[in-house]
Order: sequence, then structure tokens, then C-alpha cells
Amino acid sequence: MSKTLQIIHDRHIMSESPQFRNFEEIWPDYYKAMAGKVPRDTLLTALEHFERENPNQKGRFAVDLGCGEGRDTVELLRRGWRVLAIDGHPEAFERMLARQDLENVELLETKLAKFQDIILPENDLVNASFCLPFCLPEYFSEFWEKIVQSIRLGGRFSGQLFGDRDAWAKIPTNTHHTKEQAEKLLEQLEIEVFTEEEEDRKTALEEMKHWHIFHIVARRK
Repeated sequence: MSKTLQIIHDRHIMSESPQFRNFEEIWPDYYKAMAGKVPRDTLLTALEHFERENPNQKGRFAVDLGCGEGRDTVELLRRGWRVLAIDGHPEAFERMLARQDLENVELLETKLAKFQDIILPENDLVNASFCLPFCLPEYFSEFWEKIVQSIRLGGRFSGQLFGDRDAWAKIPTNTHHTKEQAEKLLEQLEIEVFTEEEEDRKTALEEMKHWHIFHIVARRK
């Protein structure tokens, strides 16, 4: 192989290899692919638990981390929750605020921030659907403690962590956990749902991937 062809080949490998995945470039396409999707099951389960305890959800306050185009934020607003929707990409809010099904917008606050810069207010629910694995490993432990401490007693966390056998675990800028590590993170919480999923299926962008996910709903003791 010539030197020129070798360089092209090496660049192709770097662009396709999970170790070099630049997620910042694909978020707009991800938001587009998520348009019209229903709320995540973990969020719906957490809301069902709240409503069993008290059908009146007026005044409840949620932080929706990695809110994206708003599939979970819209559901929280529909049920009368106040919501702080946080994302690291400005297009997320552009798409959310353009949604036809966005209700109770007076209950919504948005904030553009990276994980390491987020200050979490006291809340009843931190919802983090499929976003925490994209927190840089060097910030994750501190940020997780911020999440737990921000939740009021009786409040909840809902969301996902990615396991160590997930295909993206090779990416050094992602944070993945073994099952034992994930369970340890939840020691300060009462686990209501902890489901482990592992399978090969497509991503939202139609790429095949090996998934290893922990779906979580947990209550602050």
C-alpha cells in the first residue's frame, strides 16, 4: 500500500472506530431521529410511583438532564411539573421549543451546560435518559454525588447507565460501569427498578451496536 493510501486508510479507521467517535457532531442528527418518540419507560415508571403516592403533582419540580429534543420534558410539562431542561447542545432547545405538543411552557426553564458545569437545584426528580454515559469519566463521580444530594427525600432518579460490555465502553470519553459499580452508585437510594439489558440492535441513527444498559428508577431514602 502506498503512503498516500495508507494515510487515507488510517483516517477511515479512526473515523469509524468507536475509540474516536465524536458525539458532538452527531447530536443534531440524533435529535432529528428522536422526533415524535414517546417518553422513556423509566420516566413513566417514576411518574407512576409519584402519582400512586399522591395524585396531585402540582408544584413538583424535575431536572431533565440531557433533555435533547424534549421527549421526556414534554411529558413532565403535560402532567403539570415544573421542569429545568438541561442540555449541552443549543439545537436541543431549538427543536424542543418548536414542538407542537409543548404545553405549559410557563413551567419550563432551559439551561445550556456541560455536565461538569451544571449546578443542580433541589428537586423532586432527576431524569437522565441515556445521557450520563456521555459525562467525562473524570467528572462522573462528583457529578453523580451532586445528583443524589440534589434530590429531596422521597424524590427519585430515573435514567440509564451503560454497562462495561457495551460497544461504546472502548471510548475513553464515555463513562461505563459494571453491574456491581452501578449498584454501588445506588446505595444512597432505594431501588425501585434495576433492569439489565444486553443485545445487538441498531442505534437511533440506524447503526448496529452491542448494547449493555442498566435501566434505573430509584427513590431518595
